[in-house]
Amino acid sequence: MSNFFRDKYPKGLSADYQPSPYRSLVDLFETACHRFDRKPAFSGLGQTLSFGDLEQHSRHFAAYLQNETGLRPGDRIAIQLPNILPYPVAIFGAMRAGLVVVNTNPLYTAREMRHQFNDSGAKALVVLETIAATAQEVVPDTDIEEIIVVGLGDLLPMPRRWLTELVVKYVQKRVPAYDLPQSVSFRHCLATGSRRRFSPAKPAGDDLAVLQYTGGTTGLSKGAMLTHDNILANIAQTRPFLMLRLGEGQETVIAPLPLYHIYSFTVNCGVLLESGNHSVLIPNPRDMDAFIAELKKWQFTVFLGINTLFVALCQQESFRQLRFNGLKMTVAGGMALTEDAARHWRETTGCVITEGYGMTESSPVISMNPANAPRIGTIGLPVPGTEIRVINDEGEDLPLGESGELLVRGPQVMKGYWQKPEESAETLSAEGWLHTGDIVRIDEDGYLHIVDRKKDMILVSGFNVYPNEVENVVCSHPKVLECAAVGIPDAKSGEVVKVFVVRQDKSLGEQEVIDFCRDKLTGYKVPKAVEFRADLPKTNVGKILRRALRPDQNPA
Repeated sequence: MSNFFRDKYPKGLSADYQPSPYRSLVDLFETACHRFDRKPAFSGLGQTLSFGDLEQHSRHFAAYLQNETGLRPGDRIAIQLPNILPYPVAIFGAMRAGLVVVNTNPLYTAREMRHQFNDSGAKALVVLETIAATAQEVVPDTDIEEIIVVGLGDLLPMPRRWLTELVVKYVQKRVPAYDLPQSVSFRHCLATGSRRRFSPAKPAGDDLAVLQYTGGTTGLSKGAMLTHDNILANIAQTRPFLMLRLGEGQETVIAPLPLYHIYSFTVNCGVLLESGNHSVLIPNPRDMDAFIAELKKWQFTVFLGINTLFVALCQQESFRQLRFNGLKMTVAGGMALTEDAARHWRETTGCVITEGYGMTESSPVISMNPANAPRIGTIGLPVPGTEIRVINDEGEDLPLGESGELLVRGPQVMKGYWQKPEESAETLSAEGWLHTGDIVRIDEDGYLHIVDRKKDMILVSGFNVYPNEVENVVCSHPKVLECAAVGIPDAKSGEVVKVFVVRQDKSLGEQEVIDFCRDKLTGYKVPKAVEFRADLPKTNVGKILRRALRPDQNPA
C-alpha cells in the first residue's frame, strides 16, 4: 500500500521521509532559540516572549529543578496549565532538566487528577493558582514532592502583573483559598534558578519526552509513551505540509487550542517553533468577546482550530467584521470537519481549511491535506514515512475503496502505554502496526476518508470521552441500577454524552444524575441528556448493547 501513495502527492511535496536532524526536542528548542533569538515566540495576556526570552526563562527554570529539588533525569513532572506564557517555559525547562512531561488538563476533577498523577508516578507538579485548592486535596494521595504554583500574571511586567493578580483574586474571586506549605511560586523558581548553574541535559532520541494521556476503554486514561524521536519524526513529517504556504519567522499564529493537547503541542511547540514563527496564546476561547477582542490586535496569518470553534466564531457578527486579508492558512484537527463549517469559514474569512487526522498514540499526525491542494471531506494523504493498511474484522487487507479498520506504522508511533503491557499489545502489533479503531476508505487519488469509529469513543469538541468512564461514575450513584453511555449528535460540539439509566430508586431525576456527574467528571464528559429505561438491551451473555441505543439505531 505504501508504494501506492508515491505519486499521489501534489507538486511541492515528496513521498520520501526526511528524518529530523535533531538529537532531541531539547536540541530542536535550543537551535530555534539561537536562530530566531530576537523574534517573537509566544504572546499572551498582552505580553510577548522572544525566542531569547524563552530560552533564558526555561534555562532558569531548568536550573532550579536541577539544583533545588530532588528530581532526577527521567522523573515525571505533571504540568497543569492553560495557554499562558509560563506553559512553554515550564515545558521546555522541564525537558532541559531531563524530566518527562506529563501534560495535564487544568479542567480535571480531583478524581481524574489523582488517577493521572498516581499512574504516571509524577514527583512534581506545576499547577495554576486557580486550581491549587484541588491540588491540595489530591497531592496527599500521590508521590508528588515538589509543587510549583503559577499565577496568571506571572511573566507580565509590573504594574500589569500586580493589576492582573488583583483582578483575578479579589474582583473575579477565581483563586479559592489553599494551603500548600511545601509549594513555591513560579517566580521564585525563575529568580532562584537565575543564580544557579545549569547543566544541559542530553536526552537520547529513544528516551521518553512526554506521557500524553488518552481515554481508556477500561474507564481509566492511559499514558501514551511518546519519545523524543516520536515527536521529532512527526514534526519532520508534518512540517512540509504546513510550510507549503508558510515562511520561516514570518507568521503570526492564533493558538486557541490548549497546548496540553497533543495536536496543539506538536504544531505550536514543534513545527511552528522550529520554523521561528510566533504563536498568540488564547487562554479561554469560550470567552468569545475576549477572544475576538484579542484577534483584533493582530494581523494573523495562521489559525489553528477545530470544527466547533469555527462554527462558534462564524456565528459572531464581531468576528465576521474582522479583516482576514493576511490569513494564509487555517488548520483543522481534533475532530471531524463538517462541510457546513468549512463552507461558512471560507465565506467568512476567504480561507480554505486544511484538515488533518491523528491520534495521541501517533504523536499525533497520521495524515493531512496538503495546503496547496486540500480536499474538504477527506483527512488527506498519509504523512511521509507512514505505512497504511485497511483491514477487515479477520485482519485481512482490503482492496482500494473498501472500508475497514485503519492500521498505521511509522516513526511517530508511540512505544506503548505506560506500565500497561496488555493494553499495549492489544493496540500495537508485534510488527509495529497501530490499530486506530477508526473505519476508513482510501479513494483512487490516495486521500483518506473517515467512515466511522470502530470503538465506542464519543468525541466532544475534539476531546475523547469513553463510555465506560462515564458509566462507572453514573453507576456509583446509589439510586442507579445500571446505565449505558453513548454519543448523540450536537450542532455545537459534534457530539455530546447521553446516558440511559435503569433506576433503583424511582425518585431519581435527570438533573440529579447530571449534577452527580458534574462533581466527578470534566465538563465535556458530563452527560447532557438522561433517558430512563425499564431495562437496557443486552447480548445473550448479559453485555449491554450500546450500539442499539445510538440515535441511528433507535430514532425514536
